[in-house]
Amino acid sequence: MADRYLTVAGTGVHEIEIRRSRFLCALAPVASEDAARAVIAARKKADPAARHHCHAFVLGADGRAQRSSDDGEPAGTAGTPMLEVLRRRELTDTVAVVTRYFGGVLLGAGGLIRAYGQAVSEAVDVVGVREYRRLRLVEVVVDYDRAGRLENDIRSSPYLLHATRFEDVAHFDVGVAPDQGDTFHAWLADLTGGEAITAETGETWLPTSRL
Repeated sequence: MADRYLTVAGTGVHEIEIRRSRFLCALAPVASEDAARAVIAARKKADPAARHHCHAFVLGADGRAQRSSDDGEPAGTAGTPMLEVLRRRELTDTVAVVTRYFGGVLLGAGGLIRAYGQAVSEAVDVVGVREYRRLRLVEVVVDYDRAGRLENDIRSSPYLLHATRFEDVAHFDVGVAPDQGDTFHAWLADLTGGEAITAETGETWLPTSRL
């Protein structure tokens, strides 16, 4: 089972022009096929005059769900090279839609393959990539007099502060890698003089860095 995956860091549109044809690549992070198809539909609505709205998307931490469409371009010249860029960049939970405005010059099959692949590749460079990791969630409970300093220490540590709750005491949900459990508990005990109460509450995917 995968313990990390990469996806695009956010939504964005990047345009390239090749022999007077305009290729607008929209990228978005998505968590389901319905969400991916909603992005595709929105792009079609945003550019109704364009001749083609080709797309590709990859879903799931293991990247197993993959779809693509040439949307009227010659078979294999648009969706497939777009999907290949996502696979080569190891991206998942990502949808790419390339909208083409024809410029009057035929590009040929090879030219289309290069153009659609380039549009997605450049868009990924512009939007950026974010890493997600499967982490254990540890709930940390401390008195208020320790809460401020502990929150700052967690934020500056290798561990990820996922959520905070302030009730009668302070609660911090912290993401910890499976192999860091003992180190984390020793670190926490040292910071709090052993007064923190902890409980593992499950696992979740959390963003760890922007690449």
